[in-house]
Amino acid sequence: MEWLERLLGIQPSDPQTAPDTHAHQWQVWHTEAATPVMRVLDDFHLLLLVIMVVICVFVVALLLYAVFRFHHTRNPVPSRTTHNTLLEVAWTAIPVIILVVIAVPSFRALYYLDTIPQDTEMTVKIIGRQWYWDYEYPDHGGFTFSSYIVPDEQLPKGGKRLLEVDNRMVVPAGTTIRLVITGGDVIHAMAMPALGIKRDAVPGRLNESWMKIEREGVYYGQCSEICGTGHGYMPLVIEAVPREQFAAWINQKRTAAGLEALPPTQVAGGPKAGAAVQTAQLPAPTQNSDAQTSDAQTSDAQSAGE
Repeated sequence: MEWLERLLGIQPSDPQTAPDTHAHQWQVWHTEAATPVMRVLDDFHLLLLVIMVVICVFVVALLLYAVFRFHHTRNPVPSRTTHNTLLEVAWTAIPVIILVVIAVPSFRALYYLDTIPQDTEMTVKIIGRQWYWDYEYPDHGGFTFSSYIVPDEQLPKGGKRLLEVDNRMVVPAGTTIRLVITGGDVIHAMAMPALGIKRDAVPGRLNESWMKIEREGVYYGQCSEICGTGHGYMPLVIEAVPREQFAAWINQKRTAAGLEALPPTQVAGGPKAGAAVQTAQLPAPTQNSDAQTSDAQTSDAQSAGE
């Protein structure tokens, strides 16, 4: 589909640069794909676009032909034909063929989305609550933390209103990650457009998904299931970092939870054994002080009360 992307002005992704995960004014296409799943969905969308354009052009051309060819000035005596075997077979068979052409890649994409790869290196459990998210890392000691929206009055310079959070979910780039998604009170939905993820978070039920973020960067999403007065104020932010940086972040969280720090190569999703381990720096601060978290909780509570 590269020819169609060039025709529509869609720039191909550069693996060496951070993806553009933000919406723009006059944007006419999806957020740039950052995972194999989203690329599959993009390709399927392009296929459907081509099919729809061809059908629309054919129907419009047929209508124009009928208007001019059978105008009363050119065709004063109308035909009284009531049956045409060839035409009836054609207008039955062609839609069936079109549906088969759509169904094959559709089922293939659906299977690809729902099948967790065998090379999964770690699991993250995501719990939707009113109106924030909890993240649990069971492969790293089971520590848990909450992520609240950053209120407007505390938004850092250059921050994105209604999208910034006090604690980001941090994952290693280039790693296959299994996601377990559930709800803690009412039904929520995790939606990350750039990652091709949209899963309901249902209390008492575990939904699975997976992702492999191919490039480092910050990815934004939101709850997409109406869950109460604070529904529009529970964004998700996922930060993909190098493996060394992820291992350092995990050890920081383990230490805060009273757990022993691990060697970087023993951290699930950390640097591979035998690879050159560089000095890692922790992810940039994301407004995650205890005081700000408390303020965010207070702000949410006030919003809910209103």
